[in-house]
Amino acid sequence: MAEQYQQQHYGQQQKGQQQQQKQPVSHQVVKAATGATAGGSLLVLSGLTLAGTVIALSLATPLLVIFSPVLVPAAITIFMLGSGFLASGGFTVAGVGVLSWIYKMVTGKRPTAVDQLAAKAQEMKGKGEHYGQERTSGSQSS
Repeated sequence: MAEQYQQQHYGQQQKGQQQQQKQPVSHQVVKAATGATAGGSLLVLSGLTLAGTVIALSLATPLLVIFSPVLVPAAITIFMLGSGFLASGGFTVAGVGVLSWIYKMVTGKRPTAVDQLAAKAQEMKGKGEHYGQERTSGSQSS
């Protein structure tokens, strides 16, 4: 199965390379120009964002220094509350997922992923045993 996938993937790569070689020069120029324009625009936007951030930080620094005895404990409290609610929500989602999975297993509605995983585990076990037997018989004959 892996060999078939590799052959298909290799064939698709060759087709893609052939299509790139067949494109006229004008298409390649348009692609390059579009890429350069998009890249340049993004660089300009990132520069403007950096400049705006530096200006805002320089204006806000005196206020942050003045109000830091109030802001630091408030920020710590908000961070702890947020992370607590986030952890609680995550544990809730995980718990509901586990309970749903257990219910499906008990009622006999096994998810297909479990069957696929079990089949793959058996397949890998068989390959491992076969490889181990080859290695053992090969080293004994030497």
